[in-house]
Amino acid sequence: MGIYEELAQRGLIAQVTDEKEIKALINRGGAKFYIGFDPTADSLHVGHYVTLALMKRLQLAGNTPIILLGGGTGLVGDPSGKSDMRKMLTREEINHNCECFKKQIARLIDLDHALVLNNADWLADLKYVEMLREVGPHFMVNNMLRAECYKLRMEKGLSFLEFNYMMMQAYDFYHLFKEYGCQLEFGGDDQWSNMLAGTELIRKKTGKDAYALTVNLLLTSEGKKMGKTEKGAIWLDAKKTSPFDFYQYWRNVDDKDVIKCLKMLTFLSLDKISVFEKDFAHKVNDAKEVLAYEMTKVVHGEDEAKKCLTMAHNLFAGKGDQMPTVKIDVGADLDIKDVLVLAKITTSKGEARRLIEQNGLKINDEKITDVNLLIKLSALKAGLKVQKGKKVFVKVLAA
Repeated sequence: MGIYEELAQRGLIAQVTDEKEIKALINRGGAKFYIGFDPTADSLHVGHYVTLALMKRLQLAGNTPIILLGGGTGLVGDPSGKSDMRKMLTREEINHNCECFKKQIARLIDLDHALVLNNADWLADLKYVEMLREVGPHFMVNNMLRAECYKLRMEKGLSFLEFNYMMMQAYDFYHLFKEYGCQLEFGGDDQWSNMLAGTELIRKKTGKDAYALTVNLLLTSEGKKMGKTEKGAIWLDAKKTSPFDFYQYWRNVDDKDVIKCLKMLTFLSLDKISVFEKDFAHKVNDAKEVLAYEMTKVVHGEDEAKKCLTMAHNLFAGKGDQMPTVKIDVGADLDIKDVLVLAKITTSKGEARRLIEQNGLKINDEKITDVNLLIKLSALKAGLKVQKGKKVFVKVLAA
C-alpha cells in the first residue's frame, strides 16, 4: 500500500485537484510539498498537529517537506473560518512566534531532510504596484468573492487587507514552484480556496501544473472542532498545556471519536488499530489509553508519556500525590467558587456552583455539597487535592 492509499484509509484526505498525479508523485517518493503555518500565537495547537502529522507521514515515505512560516502572510491575517478580523501582530511578535513554531516542529519533523522557509523573505520585499501587475490580472474579483474563505465574512465585513490574503498565499505557491520545484501544497480543508488560487496562478504564469490536497479538519462526531477545553485551546507547548493535561484530553475523548483519532493522529499501523476497532465495546478504555500515550509521546517525548501514564494510573488507584499542580495568588480565606475559578478548574462562579450542586466536586477525597464553603488560607498553603468529575485531578496551592 502506497502512502496515498494509507492517507485515504486513515480518513485524512478531503479534496484533491488531481488524484492520479498526486498519488503518483507521493507514492514514488522524492516529491517536494509545502504546508504553511501562520504564526498567530507563540505555540502550535492541536489543529496544526493534523497537518504536522501528515507532513511526517509524507517525509517517512521519502518525500521532502517545505515548512513555510508565514512571517509575511501573518502581517495580513487569513480570514478563512474567522467571523472577525484577526488581531494585528507586530513584526517582533510574528518573528518570536516563528521561532517558537520551529522548535515545536522539530519534535516531529526531521529538519535535516526538510526546508524551513519564511515567506517574509520574498513577500516583504515586493513593491505593491509590481505585485499587482504580476499577480492581479490572474484574479477575478467575482470568483474570489464566491470562495468559502470569504463567505463567512461578507455580512460582517471583510477588510481590504484580508481580501489580499488569497493572492499572497497563491504567490507563495508560485514562488516555491519556481525557486524550489515544489509541485504540491497540502493543508487543512478550510484552505481549499486559497490553495486552488495557487494552482491556477502557476498554470496561468507558467503553463505548467501544480497540485493541491486538503486533509479533513479534526472534528468531533457532532461536527465541532476538537482541541478545545474549558481552559481554552490544547497547545503543543508544555508551558501552555501541561503534558498531563494534554494526555488527559486524549484519554477523555468521546467514545465515538477514539478510532478516528487513532487513525488520523497516531503512527500506529492500521492493523494494530483494527484490533481495537473489531472489539471496540470491550477495548474502548484500552484504545483511549493508547491514544493518549501515543499522542503525548509524539508531542512531548516518550519519557513524558510514561510519566503521564503512571500519574493517571496512580490517580485512579487513589494514590493522589502525582497530579498537575496549580498555584493561585491569594492572601486570605476564599469562597470555594473563587478557588475553582482562580485555579481554572471552572471558567466561572456559575459553573462552579453547578459543579457542586451536581455532586461533581471532591476536595481531599470528600464530596463537597456546600456552594458557599470557605476554604482556609492555611489549607491552601498545605495544598488541596481537587477532583472534578471522575477524571480531572488538580493539586491547588497558595502561591
